[in-house]
Amino acid sequence: MADQDDARHSRLRRQLLMGMAAAPLAGLLPKVAFAQAPATSAVNTTGLAVTDTEVTVGILHSATGTMAISETGSIQAEKLAIEQINAAGGVLGRKIKYIQEDGASDWPTFAEKAKKLLVQDKVAAIMGCWTSASRKAALPVIEQYNGMLYYPTFYEGLEQSKNVIYTGQEATQQILESLNWVVREKGAKTFYFIGSDYIWPRTSNKIARKHIENFMKGTKVVGEEYFPLGHTQFNSVINKLKLTKPDVIFTDVVGGSNVAFYKQLKAAGINLEKQTLMTISVTEDEIDGIGGENIAGAYSCMKYFQSLENENNKEFVAAFKKMWGEKTVIGDVTQAAYLGPWLWKLAAEKAGSFDVDKIAAASPGIEFTKAPEGYVKVHENHHLWSKTRVGLAQKDGQFKVVYESPELIEPNPFPKGYQ
Repeated sequence: MADQDDARHSRLRRQLLMGMAAAPLAGLLPKVAFAQAPATSAVNTTGLAVTDTEVTVGILHSATGTMAISETGSIQAEKLAIEQINAAGGVLGRKIKYIQEDGASDWPTFAEKAKKLLVQDKVAAIMGCWTSASRKAALPVIEQYNGMLYYPTFYEGLEQSKNVIYTGQEATQQILESLNWVVREKGAKTFYFIGSDYIWPRTSNKIARKHIENFMKGTKVVGEEYFPLGHTQFNSVINKLKLTKPDVIFTDVVGGSNVAFYKQLKAAGINLEKQTLMTISVTEDEIDGIGGENIAGAYSCMKYFQSLENENNKEFVAAFKKMWGEKTVIGDVTQAAYLGPWLWKLAAEKAGSFDVDKIAAASPGIEFTKAPEGYVKVHENHHLWSKTRVGLAQKDGQFKVVYESPELIEPNPFPKGYQ
């Protein structure tokens, strides 16, 4: 891919051309002839957009607005998975076609676009949403019209739907694990919470506060503040950090606000090599905008980092860069988004149908052994068994994995004592 394409995709990754045709994957996968497809009447009894040769899905993320810095990677990953699936023979003998819509970092728009995809386009599944606010806005529509959403973001839990497969982590797999690690490894006693002002950060920090106050003896929260999405002035809270001197700055600031936050931390003289900062919201995607030099030394708790050393991930990273440019980076949600089309394919083939009710019933127990994070399995509650990892941010924009849970962690979206 030409240097100008690399530069375009690495520049904060804000602008993914709408409707852009995916780059060809020639040589990436062997050409596989499409198998004799079962009759459309047999695999589609509910009027979905399925023909004898194609099945249509929706991609619904923010390609514009403050969340584009985070969601562009999800769009890219879903398109890569679709291209690979098609190159390997498709789903039930049919090639996947996608219709892409832009949620535009606006929650009512997500609901509107979800309805359009389900009612007008009759898509068989939607790969989409990022923030909990966008998911909460779209979910009533998806349930009303019996769609299937593959949701890729780590989130607060406290939700379960027949109509959603949650491919990111919930609170017990990320928030509680991150707190346990930082107390165990850093001897942390005091925490200052800083988040964006919407559902996920507030609920996540409510869960984190309960864990600190009720389950971690001798620890306490000494400050908690929230800022609107897109906020860029953090000097006031940085001054409070200097006064309170918390052992840990615990952050769930999202999207483009991260660029200003970490640059202002550094400008204010807060050295993250000395001041422990744990984020549950910054991935390689955000660092692409923040700049590695501005966040080096911070810790992030995720299930996936681009630097993971396993054969699945090596193949995934190579394919991703081949499609989107060598300078492109890959974060946790991007990888979780990549899982969506594959898990949908596996469920459809297990069910022998594209019907949503049959795919929902077939999903528990689905295993994806080629997941870049290593291995995942769908739980009965529609979340994934997965490992938790802690990464140390490096100046080159990557993370060095400093902790990995020894076993897969069972998802528990409704933990007792945290609701």
